[in-house]
Amino acid sequence: MPAAAPVSRPIVAGIVTALVGFTSSFAVVLTGLDAVGASAAQAASGLLAVSLAMGLACIVLAWRYRMPITAAWSTPGAALLVATGSVEGGWPAAVGAFLVTAALILLTALWPALGALIARIPPSIAQAMLAGVLLPLCLAPITGVVANPWGVVPVVLTWLVFARLASRWAVPLAFVAAAAVVAVSLVTAGTAVDPAVLLPRFELTMPAFTVGALVGIALPLFIVTMASQNVPGIAIMRSFGYEVPWRPAMLVTGLGTALGAPAGGHAINLAAISAALAASPDADPDPDRRWIAGVSTGASYLVLGAFSAAFATLVVLAPTAIIPAVAGLALFGAFGAAVQQAIDDPGERLPAVVTFLVAASGIAVLGVSAAFWALVAGLLVRTVLHAGRPSRG
Repeated sequence: MPAAAPVSRPIVAGIVTALVGFTSSFAVVLTGLDAVGASAAQAASGLLAVSLAMGLACIVLAWRYRMPITAAWSTPGAALLVATGSVEGGWPAAVGAFLVTAALILLTALWPALGALIARIPPSIAQAMLAGVLLPLCLAPITGVVANPWGVVPVVLTWLVFARLASRWAVPLAFVAAAAVVAVSLVTAGTAVDPAVLLPRFELTMPAFTVGALVGIALPLFIVTMASQNVPGIAIMRSFGYEVPWRPAMLVTGLGTALGAPAGGHAINLAAISAALAASPDADPDPDRRWIAGVSTGASYLVLGAFSAAFATLVVLAPTAIIPAVAGLALFGAFGAAVQQAIDDPGERLPAVVTFLVAASGIAVLGVSAAFWALVAGLLVRTVLHAGRPSRG
């Protein structure tokens, strides 16, 4: 009988999961919070809030259910914030929208009919909306090469080399390259950094509620979080033999989102892509011990959260185009997957294309962002095209 793997193996797998998840997309989170009106301190507070919330969610769910359940911030949701930009009511209204998103996630756990309603949105429409939201961000590395070649080219080359050699580390190492560029820039310019700004702290905001923020942020953020994170996260865990308890998972992530919102956290959810790092046999050959990787992931997120202000400061001090380039590179995979799923079914392709184009246009009508109107346009075109036709399958 082969000897059991050392307990250090799932612990290390959890640390790797957190490092990859955090460094691959924290720039997207900070960029999204900034886009909807957060100050540098408020954005750093939001990063701290979601880091602590998802860390605690990992620990609670993995420990309670003895499964490698991991939580993550909503990276597609953060990209949605970038595309949305400032809304009526500014940052307080965005915080109010985050609270409404939390309420909708909690309602999904308590009222299954809401989850069923979300499931009725055709995946092609939901993914097309996401692809349209991601497109402008994914163009940032390309435009950045022109705007700041000396700063962005090393980042892109680092990403390309490691996309070939060690794909899971491509974006984290691109961030390391970006940090090196920023450090060189600060030393060259003689810029001093006040140590006080590196200390993590919460910046609480009294929420406000406006129609534009509720329709333009809360509803699309909820749909993107459910369709692009929670549902795929459940499927990935199932592929490794784990049946994640739906209601407790939604209760924990919904409560975590609610607690983090006043401090600027936009949303947490079940991990999707990074879930495999803790749930696969690579984490531990014994499926019954992989829950340790889930706990280790959560503990690592708590540690990384302590550096949230330092990461936010790095973003603020970075030269032109460097951080958007890193954020864009982090979203290439999500963009490709969304496009593929959007156009995979020929019968759904035209509505998906309309949804994608409206979302990518960035239009705002009546103070409501393009993401909402993309859903409306795509569903309208789909209804017209399918009206009177027999349903398939």
